Amino acid sequence: MTFNQFKNNKIIKFISNRYVLIFMVFLVWMLFIDENSYINHRKLDKEINKLNKANEYYKKETGRDKKNIENLENLDSLEKFAREEYKMKRKDEDIYIIEFDSIKK
Repeated sequence: MTFNQFKNNKIIKFISNRYVLIFMVFLVWMLFIDENSYINHRKLDKEINKLNKANEYYKKETGRDKKNIENLENLDSLEKFAREEYKMKRKDEDIYIIEFDSIKK
């Protein structure tokens, strides 16, 4: 290929056009270099999705805890909760806790 043939090539003419060059530089800049680049947007979108999932989880947990608090307003359920979770007892009671070993033969 001679220099004139190379110079007359349509692809070379298209790439050597200054508007195309400016657009290509702008495109590379916006996709990779700029602080608002596409890559940064993808990372931030992933973080937003992760935070939204955590938000939904904590809303569900809050609802579950509210139900538990409503149940604990009843004295019988409060006593049951204290006995089961915190191993509390009355003054005149003895509590025996039996733990089983999880050793399998």
